[in-house]
Amino acid sequence: MRQSQLFTKTRKEAPKDEVSKNAQLLIRAGYIHKEMAGVYSYLPLGLRVINNINTIIREEMNAIGGQEVFMSALQDPELWKTTDRWNDDVVDVWFKSKLKAGGEIGFAWTHEEMITRIVSQYLRSYKDLPLFTYHIQNKFRNEMRAKSGIMRTREFLMKDLYSFSRTEEEHEKFYNECAEAYMRIFNRLGIGDKTYKTFASGGAFTKFSHEFQTLADAGEDIVYVNEEKNIAVNEEVLEEADLSEFGVTRDELEKQKSIEVGNIFSLGTKFSEALGLNYVNEEGEEKPVIMGSYGIGPARSMGTVVELLSDEKGIVWPEEVAPFKIHLVEIGGDDEKVRAYADDLYKKLTTANTEVLYDDRDARAGEKFADSDLIGIPTRIVISKKTLESGMIERVNRKTGMVDMVSEKDLLS
Repeated sequence: MRQSQLFTKTRKEAPKDEVSKNAQLLIRAGYIHKEMAGVYSYLPLGLRVINNINTIIREEMNAIGGQEVFMSALQDPELWKTTDRWNDDVVDVWFKSKLKAGGEIGFAWTHEEMITRIVSQYLRSYKDLPLFTYHIQNKFRNEMRAKSGIMRTREFLMKDLYSFSRTEEEHEKFYNECAEAYMRIFNRLGIGDKTYKTFASGGAFTKFSHEFQTLADAGEDIVYVNEEKNIAVNEEVLEEADLSEFGVTRDELEKQKSIEVGNIFSLGTKFSEALGLNYVNEEGEEKPVIMGSYGIGPARSMGTVVELLSDEKGIVWPEEVAPFKIHLVEIGGDDEKVRAYADDLYKKLTTANTEVLYDDRDARAGEKFADSDLIGIPTRIVISKKTLESGMIERVNRKTGMVDMVSEKDLLS
């Protein structure tokens, strides 16, 4: 992509009503556009980042046997009435609308009911289990007060996976595999060292569920953490938890603010019993399927990365998340030789399947460098009259600020 043709432009100031760091930086750098409170559009740079995050999630979900589907956001009220979750007194986040033909329709905030009904049409025998399905799709939640930038919005992207198992042992095996996959995802996103598998309320199905909480000053949650033992407990269950089970005492836990970037739940047979999802076991007996639910918010993860991995100059994207791998900056001014060399290098890099944002704009060097720091691509390559004369290329690491000189051959290799 040539930056002179890039749809968005950087800006010096974020909107005055935007208080979260993640949204301020993403708006200023041209990744997102704020439509209204709690609603954002993703522009070319932002969409590339979201797609990269989704790719990481897909790879890790596929690796543990997940099969991707895509379910409708429009929801049938009759389905949800079966589990009593259409009732606004039970679930207060619904967006609902009237159909012109009569009746109501809902906009999904989760998909347990829908996936259970779908699976019931194809599952008969124990031989059909276990089964793991997931999708990445927009959800809608009627938040009373949307805040925290792209980390709490009324329309948001969610990866939700649902597991279907024969026995508790089979369910627990996958539950733990998914927890490990989640940590691989957060490590690849660059926030794994600050993210903890956190004990949280298990509701009616199990003693504990687990959240994945990333320690951050911008967090809305409170967790109690022992970094040495890699243990974290959500504040909501701290008093209920028998800490001796975890091998820690209250004095060993430090209170921290955090962002919930993922969660995993055991659902038991609540949905399978309500919606008639059964299987026939080896003895010919009909049994309800044991289910689990596993969520990650790609946009929330993106916002968390920005909150943690940024500095006074702008965003610092990890390699796997960044919209481009290289930011090629030409500062030759009117020097035709410098421009010609930069154009040629851009072609060679793209031919080598390297994702490059090429700053070919007619702008001052200081403006180009400031924009490059704000956008946050991991590696900046600078082509100037000075580098041309030296026969070397200047390479700058956005994270460390380290500058070195490399040959074109070494850069391309």
